[in-house]
Amino acid sequence: MKQRKRIFYTAEQRALMWDRYHKGDSLADIARLFDRYHSSIEQIIAETGGIRPPERKRAKRSLSLSEREEISRGLVAQESVRSIAVRLSRSPSTISREINRNGGCQYYRASQADKAAWERAKRPKSCKLLCNKPLSQMVAKKLKRRWSPQQISGWLKRIFSSESFYVSHETIYKTLYIQARGALKKELVHCLRTQRVKRRSKHSSRKGLGQGKIVDAVPISERPASIEDRAIPGHWEGDLIEGCNNSYVATLVERHTRYVMLLKLKDKKTATVIAALIKQSKQLPSELYKSLTWDRGCEMNDHKEFTVATDIQIYLCDPQSPWQRGSNENTNRLLRQYLPKGTDLSVHSQAKLNAIARQLNERPRKTLDYESPADRFNACVAATERMSH
Repeated sequence: MKQRKRIFYTAEQRALMWDRYHKGDSLADIARLFDRYHSSIEQIIAETGGIRPPERKRAKRSLSLSEREEISRGLVAQESVRSIAVRLSRSPSTISREINRNGGCQYYRASQADKAAWERAKRPKSCKLLCNKPLSQMVAKKLKRRWSPQQISGWLKRIFSSESFYVSHETIYKTLYIQARGALKKELVHCLRTQRVKRRSKHSSRKGLGQGKIVDAVPISERPASIEDRAIPGHWEGDLIEGCNNSYVATLVERHTRYVMLLKLKDKKTATVIAALIKQSKQLPSELYKSLTWDRGCEMNDHKEFTVATDIQIYLCDPQSPWQRGSNENTNRLLRQYLPKGTDLSVHSQAKLNAIARQLNERPRKTLDYESPADRFNACVAATERMSH
């Protein structure tokens, strides 16, 4: 195989790379534009953790490349510094300094001088986490507890009155992905729920799976509007997450409080799933379990048995419409931080799953104004008990 000649990408080519990367194109697709392999693009994207570098701009008073070329031509013609300065409408001292700092009259080269000027103009600003050690340590501690950067940012604003302890979630992400900042250790990237080492475009993955038909299913279009606005507690969303070796865990999320429950399953047969859901429903007050919205998976074939045993109505989403269970879909992404794809979920006991759910429920949530689901759900339980008395 003939070895490809090494190339150096221009600013325009790099801009095209970032444009295509943010649109969701794969590295291999981008590399084909330049007749390269994906590793050639990977090196550029990974250098800044998948975050596009800000565009650099020259100060208006700086010498341009065309002016430097004019200086170079003037030196070749043995013109005086003053005459070159007059032609460029510049101060003679500006031209003199430019020549002296770039090799003198004999060795001055316009392109080299311009490149050196760009390098000297760099003014890397220390990020906030590097300048504030206590804040950096606090952020690292919360990351180790599996808090997201957005949760950390919101929690800091709620707890501290001083702006010196405020930091945006974007700053935390950038400090993790761009290791040149030096404030947070690279290992903390694995505490993020995605565990990615670089930022990926939200358009880079699209899934579309067909769903089977469920007999006598009650579609989500028949769900009352009072459930839709999340104002009343007691309405849940559910789904299964899958691991290797045919292992499964059922996930339940309460729409009003975002409270999470996890159920260990030996398989995904409808009898197994329905029996587990019926058993779990007995542990909650009837006022806090009024309906369940589920995906159109085959595990819901016996949905009528659940409704007969619990008097809880099951509503099934439309095919290929996961956004209709938005809280549950988001929770499943959070759970992959604890139950990664491709792992055997059967090794986790129900006690372990309860501990994971407890940790999720104790996290502050932006949608709850950084109150935790546990606090919100416990308040609902207390209100229910007061009404019963």
